[in-house]
Amino acid sequence: MPAHKASPIELSVERELNALVRTHSTPQKLAERARIMLLAASGLGVEETADELGIWRKTASTWRRRWTEAEATAGVAARLSDTPRSGAPARFTPEVICKIVALSHEDPEALDVPISHWSQSELARQAVRRGIVESISHGSVGRTLHGYLQRWHYDGTLATIHHALYMECREQIGREVCPTACVIDSQSVKSAEKGGPASIRMATTLARRSRERSGISSLIW
Repeated sequence: MPAHKASPIELSVERELNALVRTHSTPQKLAERARIMLLAASGLGVEETADELGIWRKTASTWRRRWTEAEATAGVAARLSDTPRSGAPARFTPEVICKIVALSHEDPEALDVPISHWSQSELARQAVRRGIVESISHGSVGRTLHGYLQRWHYDGTLATIHHALYMECREQIGREVCPTACVIDSQSVKSAEKGGPASIRMATTLARRSRERSGISSLIW
């Protein structure tokens, strides 16, 4: 029995979705979800959308469903955002979190702390010593900073900072701001021979996610 094909989704915000896809600073997850909805509006089903974007079928199906179930008055960003996670209420206030983040940006040596880079344990000790909190574990410090960086990644702040630093570094060594050539990894070429464009997109997505995880973890020693 043939599988049921999802009905096309009517959109009135194609312009906003296309803008999200084209804008360089749009987080990859948000751009991917915008592409899912644009393909849905063009008449492609769930399976065709998954193949076209190199994503899981469940991912395409989930975001189609969330879009149709959202309030008609909700904006594009609200419809494509992750749903709030359930759990216990936050232990630390936004003011405390801001102070811990601000402390992590300070130079330890300038604060008479005999280290060159902050560690989670030392940040926890200094937060208590300076009266920011009564008690906090090094694990809570790590989760606080990691969540802060995740929000920066989601709203495009990290990508903007990275791009600005990238251009500045190229200027300092006397190179063009934008490179005029690129190198294609031979492994990517091999995957293209076997799986075509969808395999390239999937390989690129996995590699990017790996770099993002390593990049975030490397900021906290």
